[in-house]
Formats: sequence, C-alpha cells, structure tokens
Amino acid sequence: MSYLATTGTAGVIEINGTVIVEILTFLIMLAVLARYVYPEVVRLAEARQRAIAEQLRESEKARADAEANLEEARAKLEEARKSAQNVIDVAGKSGEQLREELKRKAEEEAGRTVENARKQIEAERDQAIRSVRAEVADLVVQATEKVIGEVLDDRKHTALIERSIEEVASGDGRR
Repeated sequence: MSYLATTGTAGVIEINGTVIVEILTFLIMLAVLARYVYPEVVRLAEARQRAIAEQLRESEKARADAEANLEEARAKLEEARKSAQNVIDVAGKSGEQLREELKRKAEEEAGRTVENARKQIEAERDQAIRSVRAEVADLVVQATEKVIGEVLDDRKHTALIERSIEEVASGDGRR
C-alpha cells in the first residue's frame, strides 16, 4: 500500500485526466441514454408487450369463437342427421302405408273377382239345372207316353215331371 501512496497509481490503471474525462463522458452518455434512449426503449417494449397481450386476447377470443362455431356446426349436423332420419322414417312409414293400401286393394279386388266368379258359377249351375230339368222332363214325358201309350195333359204332365225330378234329385231313384 505504500506504493500507491507514493506514486499515486493504483496498479494498472493510472488516475489522470484521461480517466476522468472517460468517466465523465461515460456518465454523460449514461445520462443521455437514461433521459432519451431508455424511455423510448421501455416505451417500445411496453407497446410490444401490449400488442402481444392484445394478440393473445384476440387469439383466445378467436379460439373461443371457433369452439362456439364448432359446437354450432355439430349441433346443426346433429339436427340435420335427425331431420334426415325423420325423412327416412316418414318415407318408410309412407312406403309401408302404400304397401298396406296396395295389399288391401289387391285383396279387395281378389275378393270381388272371387265373388263374381262364384256368382257366375252359381248362375251357370242354375242354368245347367234348368237345362237338365227341361231335358229330364222331356225324357220322362216321352218315356211315359211310350209306356202308357197316351199323351198327357198339362196337369198330369207337370205332376209327373215334378215327381221324376224329385226322384232324380234324391239320388236313389226313390222318393
């Protein structure tokens, strides 16, 4: 320490006018930076920080909007699915009703056809019975005329025909 007191130097650094000027220049530069540059840098940094925060808020809002739109789209899709299913169900029911209606109409038409055929058969049967009765009556009259050798009057003729038809209808030739 005695070396420092006698020479006025402190190791490698000499305290002289140049060091003092450099220190003063440094302090002035520091003051200028603190007065003019640092506030501007801080202002720009804060503006950038605010811009980033605003962008984060906007992105969060956009994300929330996107989620809301996604939910809305899902709801609309589900509604469309339900609507489509309803349309399918209604179409199925309409098809089923149409099929049942056609089946019912076909059954009614078949019933009418069967009934018409039955009536036609009944009419033809009645016609055949009348025709057979007339032929049987003629045969009976002819046979009777040949057996008894005389022509019958209308009353006897009718009674004989009726009795013969009854015998033929009974199936055994007897009354």
